[in-house]
Amino acid sequence: MDNGGLILLIFLAFLFAWGLNRVRKAFRLGPMAYTGVVITFVIVMLAVYTQTLR
Repeated sequence: MDNGGLILLIFLAFLFAWGLNRVRKAFRLGPMAYTGVVITFVIVMLAVYTQTLR
């Protein structure tokens, strides 16, 4: 995977964070739920990234 894929991954992460912030305000999620969603997203993105390296 080249640097373009990494840039795309970072862009998707920012887009996800922006969307999650809007959803969190709409559903009034607590900090623990917010942290759980972010950690899950990071793990999934790392798994996808490592799969594309093979």
